[in-house]
Amino acid sequence: MKEPLYTTRDIARELARRYSTMTHDELDILESVLVPRKFVKGELVLKEGDICTSIIYIHKGLLREYYYKNKKEVTEYLAVEGTIMMSIESLFHEEPSKLQIEALENSIIYELPKKRLEEVALHNVNIQILYRKILEESLILSQVHADLVRFESAENRYRRMCKLTPQVILRAPLVYIASYLQMTPETLSRVRSTALL
Repeated sequence: MKEPLYTTRDIARELARRYSTMTHDELDILESVLVPRKFVKGELVLKEGDICTSIIYIHKGLLREYYYKNKKEVTEYLAVEGTIMMSIESLFHEEPSKLQIEALENSIIYELPKKRLEEVALHNVNIQILYRKILEESLILSQVHADLVRFESAENRYRRMCKLTPQVILRAPLVYIASYLQMTPETLSRVRSTALL
């Protein structure tokens, strides 16, 4: 079965439904901000050292945000369709990113360039609301992850992730899930086997 074609208008409507109410004119403006991009599996969406200039909305696919610590990759975030992603410090300080974003599947994203989004938000209350709600969501997700690894047992971390992001659990390689949950792949295998009982 052939996948339906989506337009930037469809994506603008999707974002408006999720984050704000918009007039026809505001949808036109939001649509004009969106920049569609495609990435093949394994391709970097953002490289370490690049400046993140856009908020990323994932329309299709699976992305991983990660960094290097002691020459090892550490997964910071895993996200699928309908999710926002960005290197927030790089985006707001306009400094080179310490994070990288990689497509783990063939992916279609829509970028919301920060400068353009801020320009149009100055004159459109509903676009201001959308921008604020996107940032709020990003901060809340960061807090949820921080609390998860600080306060939860390995088993509870995995169970909570299954509940919060079931598609990520089904689609992401186990080594990245383990890294995101700050456990070894061996611990994750043990936790998964007990969680299935």
